[in-house]
Formats: sequence, C-alpha cells, structure tokens
Amino acid sequence: MQRLCIRAGKRALEMIRDGGFRFDRVAAYVGPGVGPRWLAASGFDLTFLRGGTLGSKSRPVLLAGSSAGAWRFAAWLQPEPEKSYRRLLDAYIGIPCDRRSTPAGLKRALQDVIHAYLEDDAIPFALAHEHYRLAVTAARARGLAASETPWVQKLGLAMCYAFNRVDRRHLFRFFERVVFYSGPLPPSFCFRPGFRGKAVALNPVNFKHAVLASGAIPLVIEGVTDIYGAPLGVYRDGGVIDYHLDHDYAVRPDDVTLLFHHEERVIPGWLDKKIKGRRPRAEALEPLLVVYPSPQFVETFPGGKIPDRDDFVSYIDDPAGRILNWRRVVELCAPLGEEFVEQVESGKIREIAEPLSLD
Repeated sequence: MQRLCIRAGKRALEMIRDGGFRFDRVAAYVGPGVGPRWLAASGFDLTFLRGGTLGSKSRPVLLAGSSAGAWRFAAWLQPEPEKSYRRLLDAYIGIPCDRRSTPAGLKRALQDVIHAYLEDDAIPFALAHEHYRLAVTAARARGLAASETPWVQKLGLAMCYAFNRVDRRHLFRFFERVVFYSGPLPPSFCFRPGFRGKAVALNPVNFKHAVLASGAIPLVIEGVTDIYGAPLGVYRDGGVIDYHLDHDYAVRPDDVTLLFHHEERVIPGWLDKKIKGRRPRAEALEPLLVVYPSPQFVETFPGGKIPDRDDFVSYIDDPAGRILNWRRVVELCAPLGEEFVEQVESGKIREIAEPLSLD
C-alpha cells in the first residue's frame, strides 16, 4: 500500500522530473490551520527535526502558518525542538473538553498547552534562530466579528461568509491579516501585491500571545486582545484568512514551498471550504509541493479518518477514547517523514509525483 501521495505545482513538478529537487530548494514550509489534522504531520515534522534535513545552511527557511501550523512551528525554534514538539503533542492531545467548556475556559486550556511546550527563557533563542524564521498569521477582527457576545459574533461571521462568497476581497471588511514574524525583516510575501495586511515583529512579550491568537477559533475560543506591538483589537484564528495557503513564498525561481497536508485540495481561507472553485492564486501554486497521506492509508486510522475538530463533540463523553485514537494516528504516521526523505534521496519521487489538481 502506498502511504503517501505527492502533488506538485507546475514549476515544482518540472524540477522534480528533471531530477533537480533537493531539500535545500525548500525556502518555505507551510503549516495549514487545520485543527487536530496536524497530528498526521507529526512524523513528518519529527523526521526533519531529528535530521536537520530541511532547507539550506546558506539562508534560513521560512516556517509560515496559522493556528495549528503556527503551534507546530513555534516548537521548531526551541533550543531542544524535538522535546518541545513532543510536549506539544502530549499537551494538545490531552486538551480537556467537556459539556461545561466555554470559550473563556478553552482559551485558558490552550494557554496551558502553550506554557507546557514553550518556555519563557527560550523565546530569545527562538527569535534569534539561525536556521528558521517564523511567520504566524492571526486575524484581527473588525465590527461585529470582534464581539465576544455569541449571537453578535455569529451575525458578524454570517455576514462575513455571505460577502466572502461573492468575492474573497470582501473578507477584509471583517478581518485584517496580521503576520507576526521573527528575523530582521518581514518575510518577502508581505511585500507582494495582494498581501492586504500588516507585519508585526515578534518579541519576548508578544510571542506566546501571537501563537495563542492564531489558534483562537471564532465562537469556540475567546479572542486575544491588544497584543503588544500590534494594532489594538481582538485577534482570532489566522486560518479565517490563511487557512491552507494563499501566498507565493518563493524568493528565487528555483525555490520550493513544502506543504504537508491532509488532502490534495488547497484552500485559501477557512470560509472558502464550501465554495467550489475557490483556490489560491496561480503564482502561489507553481512552486508548491504537497505531500499527504493516501486515502488507503487513512482508512487504517481509527474510524477510517484523520482526527478533526468534530472529535471533540463525538467523544464529548469519552475523552479517553479520543485521546487513544489520536495517539494511534500519531503512531501510524511516525514513519511518513522517513519514507518521504527516502523517496527524495533515492529519486523515486520522480515516479510518484503528479500534477497538483486545480479542481
């Protein structure tokens, strides 16, 4: 059984088939804001963290993500990244959720997760990391979407959804993209046409708040207010704007953007999921290399699916069952990173890679 599927945009596929793809071509590794689905990426991440395989020593790799992607990558910048990542896995899988949970209570639970794997005295190290740069996307809410009163926020999100169906540009009437970044300058994608947002430097004061805000799911988790160094306001899940990917992260013509995903379809924003034909801009897809578990492999997971947010509801009265299933998925996905590395280093990727579908 083939456990991995590999799809590539036009430019990345040409490089692969010409035998020119190497890990030092990866300029950016993107973490989508897909909730518990990120657990399927854990074996992939840990392989890279152990082997130091990703990117070139001559320039740092951009780790760009929102929500779960940002949480993953914050661990990559720690002094002992593998230990930090495993603490994240344990704390995230064990998040308490029951019928009495409230947005404020879940926010406190996520704060506990962050404190469990990110140490305050390690943040200066993370900000000065030589090999990686972090870009965390959060969404600054506007108008009704900024309210913590449930019915008001629901109304704001409903209006946002309706306007977004007409044109994605209307999304920015309700949310502003804010990218929190490490390094001396904002990432290059922040300077490109169509970015529509602000770039704010990460610092020891706002680091944890930015990571927390990036995962503050509307209506589910209370927003994070007035992050230091950023415009005043309520910050919510960055996946509202950048769910999977909608930026061209390449700087050079031979740069590749890597995305370990749970499916082939790449969606720009969270509200675009049910909009047929809504896809990222063409220039963002050309250098993209997407790797995801095959449907046949996913069938071997508990329940025949990748973990998702619905599991919190499905197992609301059986949290031990949810935790057991999620740990099993992490165990099953542990070899995926080494498998991908072997496919690249052996050249088998040239036979496996297929064009990225635009449907």
